[in-house]
Amino acid sequence: MPSLVKVGVAGTGSYLPPRRLTNQELEKMVDTSDEWIRERTGIRERRIVDEGVVTSDLAVEASRQALAAASVSAEDVDFIIVATSTPDNIFPATACHVQHKIGATRAATIDISAACTGFIYGVAMGAQFIATGTYRNVLVIGAECLSKITDYTDRTTCILFGDGAGAVLLQADAPHGHVLSTFLRGDGSGGEVMQVPGGGSRIPASIESVQNRMHFMRIRGREVFKFAVMKMVELIEDGLRSNGISREELGLIIPHQVNMRIIELALKKLDIPPDQAYTNIDRYGNTSAASIPIALDEAVRENRLVSGKAIVCVAFGAGLTWGSLVMRW
Repeated sequence: MPSLVKVGVAGTGSYLPPRRLTNQELEKMVDTSDEWIRERTGIRERRIVDEGVVTSDLAVEASRQALAAASVSAEDVDFIIVATSTPDNIFPATACHVQHKIGATRAATIDISAACTGFIYGVAMGAQFIATGTYRNVLVIGAECLSKITDYTDRTTCILFGDGAGAVLLQADAPHGHVLSTFLRGDGSGGEVMQVPGGGSRIPASIESVQNRMHFMRIRGREVFKFAVMKMVELIEDGLRSNGISREELGLIIPHQVNMRIIELALKKLDIPPDQAYTNIDRYGNTSAASIPIALDEAVRENRLVSGKAIVCVAFGAGLTWGSLVMRW
């Protein structure tokens, strides 16, 4: 995406629910163990919302932090984009709920359904609105309550997912995080690799769909592993090459927090040291569209981002979808 003006990150924010679900607790729920989970995923615990908490609640907390960091009031937000696979409702959009709760009375609103790649899709969309002069302040949020669609009787998937939200406020000529490029792709032929079969027009909610647990995630793990490693390597290589960024100019890689083994194997193939990638999957698990903005906000707060260095964010998920976001901090 060639930008007509410099689009950057004016502020970041994130929110994780306080309740922790540890591997030891999962040992009491399904046939698994802390050692088995850590060896295969790198996850020690994940955050889970309490009863009655919904995706927009998490998005609101992350949004307020991002706005405060940018010193921008909610009334000045022009557009709200929420990337999520767990909306509050089929409709209205979760972005509408966020708009109302934070008081962004003049903002346009939309949800994006691109699974784990959703946040990158959102930044790509928001940056173009700013680059063309349509909007000045665009709030992009990745938020998930994956615990609502996790089957806690399935030992292969229930260990992976957590809840959380992250947000960025995009502006023209913001001081940091200048968007150099975005890259988006999809392959619908892989739609059955990761899906929630029930709840849409294909399999509407019914007694049978509930009894057959069709409203929970189903994932073909081996196919996901191969796909994710391949795409992470491709996306990072292409992102650096297309922007003329040398390894010396690369500051930090912020990958979708899918699985620590996937991240480590991809970095090994790229000959990039592990400490050059920001990871928090051990604490939060896979939070889908929320994982990159949460990690970005934490990297900002921990002073992990070096002025002038490049940041490469990469994601891959259900759809199949994949994409990258390259910024210069």
